[in-house]
Amino acid sequence: MKYNWKIKEVDIQKVQQLNKEQNIPSIIAAVLINRGLDNPVVINKFFNPSIDNLYNPFLMSDMDKAVNRLKKAISNKEKIVILGDYDVDGTTATAFLYLFLQEIGLEVIYYIPDREKEGYGVSNRGIDFAIKSSANLIITCDCGINSINEIEYANKNNIDIIVTDHHEPAEVLPDALAILDPKRKDDIYPFKELCGIGVAFKMLYGLSIANKIPLEKIFYYLDLVSIGTAADIVPILNENRIIVSKGLKILNKSKNIGLQSLLKVSGFENKTINVVNIVFGLAPRINAAGRLGEATRAVRLLTSFNHKESIDLSNLLERENQNRQIIEKATIDNAILQLNATHDLDVDKILILDAPDWHQGVIGIVASKLKEIYNRPVVMLTFQNGIGKGSARSIPGFNIFSAFSECSNFLLNFGGHKMAAGLTIKKESLPHFKERLKKIASDQISDEMLNRVLSIEGEIPFSDINQKTIDYLQKMAPFGPGNMRPIFVARHLKISGIPRIVGENHLKFKACQDRIVISAIGWKLSELYEMLISNRPLDMAFVIEENEWNGLKEIQLNIKDIHYSVTNHN
Repeated sequence: MKYNWKIKEVDIQKVQQLNKEQNIPSIIAAVLINRGLDNPVVINKFFNPSIDNLYNPFLMSDMDKAVNRLKKAISNKEKIVILGDYDVDGTTATAFLYLFLQEIGLEVIYYIPDREKEGYGVSNRGIDFAIKSSANLIITCDCGINSINEIEYANKNNIDIIVTDHHEPAEVLPDALAILDPKRKDDIYPFKELCGIGVAFKMLYGLSIANKIPLEKIFYYLDLVSIGTAADIVPILNENRIIVSKGLKILNKSKNIGLQSLLKVSGFENKTINVVNIVFGLAPRINAAGRLGEATRAVRLLTSFNHKESIDLSNLLERENQNRQIIEKATIDNAILQLNATHDLDVDKILILDAPDWHQGVIGIVASKLKEIYNRPVVMLTFQNGIGKGSARSIPGFNIFSAFSECSNFLLNFGGHKMAAGLTIKKESLPHFKERLKKIASDQISDEMLNRVLSIEGEIPFSDINQKTIDYLQKMAPFGPGNMRPIFVARHLKISGIPRIVGENHLKFKACQDRIVISAIGWKLSELYEMLISNRPLDMAFVIEENEWNGLKEIQLNIKDIHYSVTNHN
């Protein structure tokens, strides 16, 4: 699908000032200024993420209550149940809490709900598990902020609950002993975009300060925290940038036996891991445990100290992930057929699809892929025995959680945040829900929001694409939401040699400007091949990368889109 290119406007005077005072290349200075980094102090903090710049955890509401309760548990040698979600954020958080609390001497067990039988969040089954285990403290991770009835059930059974979550709270909070969630309306915590494991990390950071536990103990587990953070697609800014930056360094030398096995089966052994590798390599395999079976297998892997067990579990997750890919492809094909039969893309601003036989574990991924294809919010539902469970993914500017809130009288349950949410609904409520949600989307989503826009930092001549530019781009990593790899444009390019289609519809060619030739790759862009052989000048939008092959490094353009150059006639 073609993009509309939107080149960002930048303050030229600020660019010149940064270029002169800091010797930063003009195009990099423009990128930094576009991202609000316009003075040496802020830029230095950005280029050099430091643990010292993490916020005081006690700024978060209820942190003192949570830490005091954990201190009491340590003193009384209590048993603790960790109740986590079944996705990567929840399972990594569960593993992190389990390993750290066990290391400091607590007796810890964990419980992950069954996706199909219990659904998302705190369940009465989980609380019953704590009761049978003679535990009187539950710590939730990546869930619990809206589990009012379940937490009331725990209270009646004399079990304290500390909620660690990052999802949007409803108007009424549950009656938990402590609720750690920076999105609470009464919370003054400076950074609102931590994910579930990020909140759990801040809690144990607070405990470490209060109990004078050496901070090296908690930083040791930043490999797990960085995986959960990167996989949950939260903005890689502020504290998340620090966590992921430091966590990647630890991950690349991780002593975690389970992670070592997972890296090997994922094809990343002896490779430098980055955010992309986590999102598209590690995360799908960890997620596969909970999508098609028991998520506890992922926690067992991440907390294992046994080499054979780790290898067996990693291989199991690899098979589960391959099976998930097969089911996902069939679901996408089926969903597109249904979409073409039931929706008018000239009218419908949200896509709502349902079927009785879709696997509950893949509908979230499918919703995400359909959103990318059609650039519209997508809701996918699967029904069993008259009850539908669904996943939704949204586009920038449309708050899907808020939209579900406006439809709450048709829903049995819902939760999430502005870009992703889940819901439970009765079959008979579906027509009313669809009608209401379509009306909300129609009112709130403008035609402009549905245009696919490629946001471009600025124009760069090939003469400025050099090792110094690469070095500065590497200093901007880790990349992710909120700090995506900068996209540049170069104009009036020619093709050097004969372009090729390689692999799964990828373009491979060399682009030339003023006798400077640079290699280029266009992933899944084979439909643009005719433009490359047209012998017409081309404008290209791309990310600048350093490609390594057989020990040799070269600068490479990762092509995002190609337009024919506009020729000016005098």
